[in-house]
Amino acid sequence: MFSYYLKLAWLSSKKTWGMSLLMVLAIGLGIGAAMTTVTVNYLMSANPIPEKSEQLYYVQLDSWEPTNTYFENGDPPDQLTYRDAIALMQAKKATRQVIMSGMAGVIEPKNKETLPFMVTGRASSADFFPMFNVPFLFGSGWDSEADANKELVVVINAELNERLFGGRDSTGETLRLAGKDFKISGVMARWNPKPKFYDISTGAFEDVEEVFVPFSLITEQFFDRSGNTNCWKASESGFQAFLDSECIWTQVWVELPTEADRDVYQGFIDAYAAEQHKFGRFARQNNNKLSDVMTWLEQRQVVSDDASMMMAMALMFLAVCLLNTVGLLLAKFLGKASEIGVRQALGASRNDLFVQHLVESGVIGLAGGMLGLVFAWLGLTAIKAMYGDWIRDLAVLDMNMILLAIVLAIVSSILAGLYPTWRACQIQPSQQLKAQ
Repeated sequence: MFSYYLKLAWLSSKKTWGMSLLMVLAIGLGIGAAMTTVTVNYLMSANPIPEKSEQLYYVQLDSWEPTNTYFENGDPPDQLTYRDAIALMQAKKATRQVIMSGMAGVIEPKNKETLPFMVTGRASSADFFPMFNVPFLFGSGWDSEADANKELVVVINAELNERLFGGRDSTGETLRLAGKDFKISGVMARWNPKPKFYDISTGAFEDVEEVFVPFSLITEQFFDRSGNTNCWKASESGFQAFLDSECIWTQVWVELPTEADRDVYQGFIDAYAAEQHKFGRFARQNNNKLSDVMTWLEQRQVVSDDASMMMAMALMFLAVCLLNTVGLLLAKFLGKASEIGVRQALGASRNDLFVQHLVESGVIGLAGGMLGLVFAWLGLTAIKAMYGDWIRDLAVLDMNMILLAIVLAIVSSILAGLYPTWRACQIQPSQQLKAQ
C-alpha cells in the first residue's frame, strides 16, 4: 500500500509541478540555512574527548589582585602562575597531572637546501600524552625522568614528520630545534580535537601544535614562550624573577577518575590557597575551581553568543518556510477536492486519504531535504571562505548532520501537512459528485 501511495504522490507532484517545486524550494532553503548553523554549533560544542571528559579537570586558583577579580563574574583567572603550577605538580595529588604552556622555535632541516622555519609548539609534562589519549604513529611520549632531567626530547606531529622525513619512522632521529639537537621520541598520528580543549586561552579552534617538548626546558630559556601572559603586579628584572612573579601564563590539568578523587583534590587546592593566604596572597582563598572538560568549555563560552543567535535565526527562518509550505499544501490538497470525493465514493476511508496525503507531504519533504543538503554545503563552503583555516574542521557535514537534515525535512513537512491533510479529508463526497 505504501508503494501505491508513493506512486500517487509522484503523479500528484507531476500534475502540479510548479506548486510542488515551490514547496521543495521553500523547505530546501529552510533546511539549508538551519543545517549550516546547526552544523557549526554542533561541532563547536562537541565533546572533544568523550571517553574520559568527566575525569579530566582544569585547575583554577585565584591569585589575582585583592581589589579586583579577574573576570567580571568573579571567576578565578583562566591560567596559573608558574610558582603555583609547580607547587601543584610537586604535590602529586592526582592520578595524572600536566603543566603546560605554549612555545615556539625555529627548526633547521638537515637538508641544507631547505630554509629554517618557525614551528608552533607546546611545552608540557610527560602525562600530557596518556592523559589526553594522544595517538601515535611511531614511538611514544617521554617519561617523567626526562622531565626531571630536562632531557632534549621532542614529539612531532604527522604533518611535520611528513615534511622532514617523508612520513617514515623518525623515532631516534635528531631534530635541530631552537639551536639544540633534540631526539625524537615519538610521532603523533593525526590528532586535532575541536575544540582544542586543553588550551583555549589563545583560541579554542586553533590546530594542534607541531612539536611538544618537556615543560622543564622552559626554565632553561631554550624557547620563546607563546600564549597569553597577564600580570597584576610588577616583578623585578630577570627571568627567575618572572617565574616567581604573580604573572599567570601556565595551565594545569589533572586526571581524577572518581567523584571522591575530585572532592579530595578540591580540598587540597582549597587548603593550598588558605596556606598562601597566610603569606599575603590569595585574597579570595575560597575561589578555586575544578572544571571538567565540558564544564570548562561552557564556562569559557566556546560557543559564542553570536553563533547561537545565528542558529536561532536560521531555525526561525525554517519555521517561516514551513508556514509557507502549509499554505501551499492547503491550496494543493483542496484543489484536489473532486479527486478526493471520487476516491471516497469508491470506498477509500478517511484514514486512507489521510495517510496518502501525509506520504505526499513526506515525499516533498524528502526532496526538500536533499536540496537543503546542497544549500547547506554551499553555506558551509562560504563560511570556510569567509573565516579561513580555523573553521575548516567545523564547517563539514558529517553523517550525523546529513541524517539529521533528512529527518528534519521529512518530519517538518509531515507536520506542515497535518492541517492541510485534515482539511482535505473533511470534504464531503456527495457535494463533489453533485458538482461533477
